[in-house]
This record gives sequence, C-alpha cells and structure tokens, in this order.
Amino acid sequence: MKVNWQLFGGLSVFYVLVTVIYWQVGGEPVGVGGMLLAACLAGMVGFYVWFTQKRIGVILPEDNVTAYIEDGAGELGFYSPHSWWPLPVALSACAMGLGLAIGWWLTLIGLGALIISVIGMVTEYEKPLNSVSH
Repeated sequence: MKVNWQLFGGLSVFYVLVTVIYWQVGGEPVGVGGMLLAACLAGMVGFYVWFTQKRIGVILPEDNVTAYIEDGAGELGFYSPHSWWPLPVALSACAMGLGLAIGWWLTLIGLGALIISVIGMVTEYEKPLNSVSH
C-alpha cells in the first residue's frame, strides 16, 4: 500500500500546483475551486491508505520490488456473479440527476428509488433468520 498512498499524495500535490498555475493564468473561480476539491479528495484518499497501512502493517506484493506476479494471487473477495441490483441503482441515480434539470418532483422520486435500490443491493446476500419450527 506504500505505492498507493504515494501515488495519491503525489496526485494531491500535482493538483495543488496546477491549481496555482491555473489561478495565476486567470482561471475562473469555479475551476480553481474544482481543482482544489480534486486535490483535497486525492489527499484524503492518500491519507486514508497511509493510515490504514500504518495500522495493519501488512506488506503487499506490490510494495516489494522483487515480487513475482503470482505473489499477488489468491482470493480478492466476493463479487456477485449475477446481480441485477446495479441496474436499478444506476437508473434511479440517472432519474435523480435528470430531475435536477427537469424538476424537483423527479429528483424526489429518483431519491426514493435510489434509497430502495441501494438497500436492495446491500442486503442482497443477507440470510434471513431461520425460525425454529417444531
């Protein structure tokens, strides 16, 4: 993870430098604010990865210069092979974004659909408690 936090820290510094250059050239305030927000976001991700690495102390294969590709092999986690839930999440997010241009009523409908679909996606693999039947 050392490479990861260095990458995001470097990105944050780069965004700050580009922001200063853009501001000096006469950039608009919205662009300066957007680039500062990008620098802050990269810095937050870099800090989180650095803090997590210091806390858990695991050395990953990508941090070792002499590591082989197969050193990173193994299970990476569980990924749903056939979930339909990302589709309603994306559609409701699109409806919510479209509602910002059309009207507040569509934004509220999209928000309600987004909440329901995110709950469905998160709880897709939850097992219900088995009731004991005698």
